[in-house]
Amino acid sequence: MSSPANSIRRGLTSEEVSASRSQYGENRFQGKKESGFWDALRELVKEPMLILLVSASTIYFLTGAYAEGYFMLGAIVVVSAISLYQDTRSRNALAALKSLTQPHSKVLRDGSETEILSEEIVTGDWLVIEEGSRIQADGAVREAHDFFVDESILTGESLAVAKNGFDSPVFQGTLVTSGRAIIEATAIGSRTRLAQIGASLDAIEQGDTPLQTQINSFVKKMAILGGAVFVLVWAINFLRTKVVLGSLLKALTLAMSILPEEIPVAFTTFMALGAWRLMNMGIIVKRTQTIETLGSATVICTDKTGTITENKMKLSGLYVHVRDEVVEPSAALSEEASALLAMAMWSSEPEPFDPMEVALHQAYQDLGSEDRRAEFKLTHEYPLDGKPPMMTHVFENPQGERIVAAKGAPEAIMACSRLSADEKSHVLTVIDSLASRGYRVLGVGQSAYSGAGFPQRQQQIPFTFVGLVAFNDPPKANIRSVFQTFDDAGIQVKIITGDNAATTQNIARQIGLKQAEHVLLGEELLAMDEPELRQKVMRTGIFARMFPEAKLRVVNALKAQGQIVAMTGDGVNDGPALKAAHIGIAMGRKGTEIAKQAASLILVDDDLSRMVDAVAMGRKIYVSLKNAIRYIISIHIPIILCVFIPLVLDWIYPNIFTPVHVIFFELIMGPTCSIIYENEPLQKDLLSQSPRPATSTFFNAKELSGSILQGLVITLGMLFLYQYAVRNGYNQELTRSMVFIGLLSANVCLTLANRSFTQPVWQTIRYKNYLVPLIIGVTITLVTLIYLIDPVARFFELAPVNIRQLMLSISTGALVTWWGEPFKKSLGKR
Repeated sequence: MSSPANSIRRGLTSEEVSASRSQYGENRFQGKKESGFWDALRELVKEPMLILLVSASTIYFLTGAYAEGYFMLGAIVVVSAISLYQDTRSRNALAALKSLTQPHSKVLRDGSETEILSEEIVTGDWLVIEEGSRIQADGAVREAHDFFVDESILTGESLAVAKNGFDSPVFQGTLVTSGRAIIEATAIGSRTRLAQIGASLDAIEQGDTPLQTQINSFVKKMAILGGAVFVLVWAINFLRTKVVLGSLLKALTLAMSILPEEIPVAFTTFMALGAWRLMNMGIIVKRTQTIETLGSATVICTDKTGTITENKMKLSGLYVHVRDEVVEPSAALSEEASALLAMAMWSSEPEPFDPMEVALHQAYQDLGSEDRRAEFKLTHEYPLDGKPPMMTHVFENPQGERIVAAKGAPEAIMACSRLSADEKSHVLTVIDSLASRGYRVLGVGQSAYSGAGFPQRQQQIPFTFVGLVAFNDPPKANIRSVFQTFDDAGIQVKIITGDNAATTQNIARQIGLKQAEHVLLGEELLAMDEPELRQKVMRTGIFARMFPEAKLRVVNALKAQGQIVAMTGDGVNDGPALKAAHIGIAMGRKGTEIAKQAASLILVDDDLSRMVDAVAMGRKIYVSLKNAIRYIISIHIPIILCVFIPLVLDWIYPNIFTPVHVIFFELIMGPTCSIIYENEPLQKDLLSQSPRPATSTFFNAKELSGSILQGLVITLGMLFLYQYAVRNGYNQELTRSMVFIGLLSANVCLTLANRSFTQPVWQTIRYKNYLVPLIIGVTITLVTLIYLIDPVARFFELAPVNIRQLMLSISTGALVTWWGEPFKKSLGKR
């Protein structure tokens, strides 16, 4: 079907676009408005730590300790600023990702086809819509070829609807299941039918990920524990002193030390900035929770064409059935070979977009004896369907001459042709010979069908088998090294393709795929029961002649075997498998809109080597986050116990730390965990390790007990300094100074030690992270200034220390933190 003769396929001019946008507005929903800053501020007000700070500040003012009250107010400002800064970084990173994941559309403007953001469509634009696209505006069909649309989002009807008639209406949000069309946009944005029935994505909310749930549960339990200990300490102190506000202040000190508010901040920051880093590497992360899974991937299922191969199809061979010969395309083609080439071209779309059809049109133009395309008009067509698939096009000229041409999987064309068993066997031998050379092979058929009406299915038309066309699509230059890296990282690679087994095996051998000799066909797979399939998928390297149901079964069978599955895809038929995989990966260039929507990652330049970077980054983020949280656990334990033990046991100096000291520690620890660890470089050995198990808990018992032990040993060191000072007759201020310096020394050393649980600090110190010397330098400078500026020292109730006391405190902090460094490699702590 064609557009009217008086229509000019130039689209709008730039001036018409501006005028239309001024009159009808932009192509976006007027959804719920977001105010990220004010939302973050509202959430901040609810934070337990902020509530504790406000409470402590109020008590200080009520008791007349104005300096401490003002310090706590300053701490509130600093804590709020840090929290809002981290939230802004995270929101900016996610906003950048959102802008990249916005859908694009092809439009005709000023006589040429161009790709724009879908929100830039204006009323009157001419949109070029292809299979796999989601329509981004209401419109009317102006030209169509085999155009079918799934309108279930609006109607609930699951069957695709043909939209081949001129002026056929199409609607925003519906999905093109087959064919190609040009439509004129008649309504955009809030004027579309989709917007009017309220189907806005703003209504969709995502729940917490398993890791978020675990972290939130841990923080909630610590908050409950803090509340219980708060009540206990307040009661003990009140019974001893009968002073309400003083007892509350001591209880608040302990509650502050228990609450690990840095953990959820660290999680949000790590995930958002990790997604931002991946974006800069050419990997768009649509759902940040995918980062949690990347480090656990054990299987990558990849398609062949365009992912492993260049997707630059070149016609490389013709098998002419009537002459029983294979020839190379050249200007000296025989009449029969020219007829085969012509029939292959006629079986393609009049305006080709598939690489093989583009190659056929080009070869016909360059090598054909006479170009008759201008004479004929497409009058009927059958979409690509069947198992294995084929497609048919019918052309007629004004003189009534008809061409009925089909192409597709050779088995499909042979099944519709009058071939004897011997002929079929011989053709299969030729196919194997061509496929063994890495060629992609299609069968071509011709029919003399002359009826007025056409049967419902193209397979009902009698065809004459004309021959085979073979295309060469060589593997990408870097793909062999990519597969080797996956293998070194303990990740299996499996090829899932609609192509035949011999072609795929040839490519697989060239790139060094393991298990390339083990092939499973789609029809064989569907005939298997689940237990047999689950065993078979683990041993199979190539899944050939696959279709959507078969791909989905492969993914589900691998998942049933406990594998963490990544799946690449680009077409409509990849959608279900992409959605089912733990990590769905769509191609940015050749991927259809439906594939991109189903996927959780998009490779911008279709380069599978980016997945090596993504896996490495996923592992790095997970390890760095774990190191940060283990640091938080380890450093919180001595703060908690140094506050709790002297209070509960009523030691000579029960208030060794006040809220002023605790909040100072918090201000140092927050930037340490969420800035230094997030900025850690990628460790060289990450991709030589096996994937981490996808367990239900963030820490195993060994890791958690190791961090607790680390904290307890630091606590013993601080209590040693406390008792050493008391036994030497030091007053409270000097005792506090020694423990204060010792704990800050331990904090600095712990920051360095927890950068790796397998490499000692004298090796990790070489890791390039410019924030390490910066943050540690700032910490040391602040502590030095506290002691050098006398009013500040008095405010913190600290006394000057001599060189001996200083060195004892610093060395104790280092010793109780670094005692395990020589044993890291042998113990394999992680």
